[in-house]
Amino acid sequence: MATLRDIQRRIRSVQSTQKITRAMKLVAAAKLRRAQERIVSARPYATKMAELLGNLMSASSGDGAPHPLLQGREGPRRQIVIITADKGLAGAFNSNIIRRALELIRSSSAADVTLVVVGRKARDFYRRRPWTIKRDMIGFWDRLAYDHARELADFFIQQYLDNEVDEVDLLYNEFRSVAVQRPVRQQLLPIPKAEQGTEAAAVDYIYEPGPDVILGDLLPRHVRMQVYRALMESLAGEYGARMTAMEAATKNAEEMIDVLTIQYNKARQEKITKELLDIVGGAEALRQGAEA
Repeated sequence: MATLRDIQRRIRSVQSTQKITRAMKLVAAAKLRRAQERIVSARPYATKMAELLGNLMSASSGDGAPHPLLQGREGPRRQIVIITADKGLAGAFNSNIIRRALELIRSSSAADVTLVVVGRKARDFYRRRPWTIKRDMIGFWDRLAYDHARELADFFIQQYLDNEVDEVDLLYNEFRSVAVQRPVRQQLLPIPKAEQGTEAAAVDYIYEPGPDVILGDLLPRHVRMQVYRALMESLAGEYGARMTAMEAATKNAEEMIDVLTIQYNKARQEKITKELLDIVGGAEALRQGAEA
């Protein structure tokens, strides 16, 4: 049976853990607000860019070959970009993406699958697996900027233009709410036809210079923006998942402290009762000895 000192030590340990989880929850909540503001501001821009892209595709001349980033290929070379966090303690945030990536890799019909891992959790997991990691990127989440997305996107674009890969897919957690992050797979290259606008294509814009020139400049920007959006979605999702996980951990610690406190009080009461019985028994023995 645990002694009073052991129970007190466990209570102090749980209380220390509770302070840490509560502090982590508050830090995640503060960072989440900023990340949420960024992603909410970026979504309309990305949507409008996709709409403009559809207009340009409709308005561009049909003469000659389409832009290289729009040309689909039937080759076997596929690249999967797996975006996770650098840190844990965020519930199932990282494990959901890693599990989804494993399913995607194993079910892929492509003979040649390479990986680009973003985040320490994905890198540590896949570098012990048999798949080839073409590039990793870690240690930048606390200072995420557009330059990080541009660096990654330009790497993908250059590989595609050099015919090193035939398809590039993004796999990341989309931020839906504080408690909900949904794993999303998005085809990055070639730029899918689904990105073309339907209603916007009917608008008759006047382009200067011509649509083909603007399209050639806009497509790389579109790819960079999609990568940047995926990174921001993942960052906001990480903070939301960590905030939820730390809130649950704090509540669990509170419940454990209550259980240990009750256990401590019972053990203390038992000890006091035992000491009283010893005192009464000793007094009774002395009285009987005096009478004899």
